[in-house]
Order: sequence, then C-alpha cells, then structure tokens
Amino acid sequence: MSQPERWDVPKPLATAEARMADGSRIVLRRHGNSSGPRLVISHCNGFAADAYYPFWSLLTDRFDVVLFDLRNHGWNPVGRGEDHHVGTFVEDHATIAQAIDRHLGDKPKIGVFHSVSAQSALIHASREPAYSALVLFDPVVCPPGCRPEDVEKVDKVLGHLGQAALKRRERFASLEEFMDRVLRAPGFQLLCPGAPELIARATLRQASSGDGYELRCPREYEARVSLEGPRWAKAADLSRVSCPVKIVGSDPVVPFSFLPTVDLREILAIDYDFVPDTTHLLQLEQPAECVAAMMPFVEQCVTEAS
Repeated sequence: MSQPERWDVPKPLATAEARMADGSRIVLRRHGNSSGPRLVISHCNGFAADAYYPFWSLLTDRFDVVLFDLRNHGWNPVGRGEDHHVGTFVEDHATIAQAIDRHLGDKPKIGVFHSVSAQSALIHASREPAYSALVLFDPVVCPPGCRPEDVEKVDKVLGHLGQAALKRRERFASLEEFMDRVLRAPGFQLLCPGAPELIARATLRQASSGDGYELRCPREYEARVSLEGPRWAKAADLSRVSCPVKIVGSDPVVPFSFLPTVDLREILAIDYDFVPDTTHLLQLEQPAECVAAMMPFVEQCVTEAS
C-alpha cells in the first residue's frame, strides 16, 4: 500500500474534556464511524496520538476511534511536574474511560495503546476494569518470571532514554529543523513516509515567546517517566488482568521489544505476535501490518460483545 508524503490529521468529529482527580485536563477526540465499535487509542512517552495517524486512519471507516494524549502531552495543557509520572497515568485510565462514556455514549471500549500508555493500561487492568479488551503495542513490562538479563535490558534502555530526554533541545526555529534531527536519529530510520513531519506537528507547539517552536511535553517530564520506568515495568502482573489482552511487539531481535520470556503459564495466557523488521515505533513504521496483526483479536472481541 502506497503512503502519502504528507499526512493531514482531520478535524475531530467531536471533542470533550476529561478532568483528572488532581485537576489535570485531558482532551478527548472522536474520529471515524461514531456508530461502529469503539477503539480508544493513545501513545508513547513524549509523543502524541495525532502522530499515529498513519496507523489509526486505517481504522476510521469501521470503528468509533477515540484519541487521548497522556497528561501534559499533545492537545493537553501542561500541569505540575510533580503530578507527571506513571502512577498518575495508571490512575487516569479510569477517569478517562468514564469521561468517554459520559460525553460520547456508553459502549464497550477496546483500548489500543503503545509503550508507556500500554504499560499503564495493563497495570490498571490488573486492579480494576476500564476497557473491555486491550491491544498493547510493545508495552514496557517485565512481569514476574522475566529472565534477569531481560530485566537488566529494560533498566538500561529506560535509563538511557531518560538521560537522553534531559539533554534534548526544547526549542526549534522551525518544524523543518526538528524534522532534520528526527531524520538523522538512529531510532527513527524506519519511519514511514511523511511521519517525521507528522511527529513534528503533533509534539511541538508555537513557542510562548512567539519565536519558533517548543516541545509540548517538557523534556523533564518525559525524562521522569523513563527514569522511573523500570519500577513500573515490574509492576505489571499479567495473571491479574481483568480483560482479554493482545500484545503486538516489535521485531524480537531489535532492542526494547516485548519478549515473551516469562513463566510458561503466563506465555500460554498471552495472545502475542510481533511485526518483523520494526523497532519500538512499529505503528509509525508499518502501520498496515500493525493493524493486520491486531484485527483478528479485535474482531473476536467485537463479536463476543455484540
């Protein structure tokens, strides 16, 4: 399937605001077929849901697609740094799910999450239900039973990402300057056409000074989530999850991929696939293949809910 050189995210069919327990605000956006089965989609640390348009645009003909950005990301206002951590991401899922039902109508919601949004959704699902099912792309988890070398790998990678985030430039003269840095970064070499510009528009805003652009999610906030990540990666207890789960990983030979190297009983309980030749940003690299990997599970969940 050919892909455009430029992606233009359409205006949402509807927007609504969810207010978290501490007053933080998260903007909900509805796209697609409002009468179809509902998918709730979010993103990885430092990104925004609009950057995933190459992926979720393939779902809008059939599904009622509801997007939200993690607190202090994307469309959301920036709040207090002390309230920005994985623990609040976990707690936010319940409030967001309730707000979706209240503003957009109550019906089963399949969560489709990536990286830290997948991690936080999985932890939340082990405590209480918010979604009828979960599709998790490359979640950052090291559940009980992980090999010590896998735990060490996740600790090392997250530590590196956190330190790198602290050194990240906060301001750019233009979107093109940011895109040039993305195109030169080793971790972004497999992005689909048009993705660098889409990432720039989704993760930067006009600088408050009016001169150039600045990160929507402050670098210290992004760094904090990565640096505390190892503790939360170990908090995901797959045996206590209250809904069906599908995990789609990046290529297992690529660092920072979910590896099903846990206790055999947990492996048998996991519906797991991976997308070959992808990195952690798999939905922005091979969006059609990612949709294909999740659809049998989604269709089964929709059928069972009807």
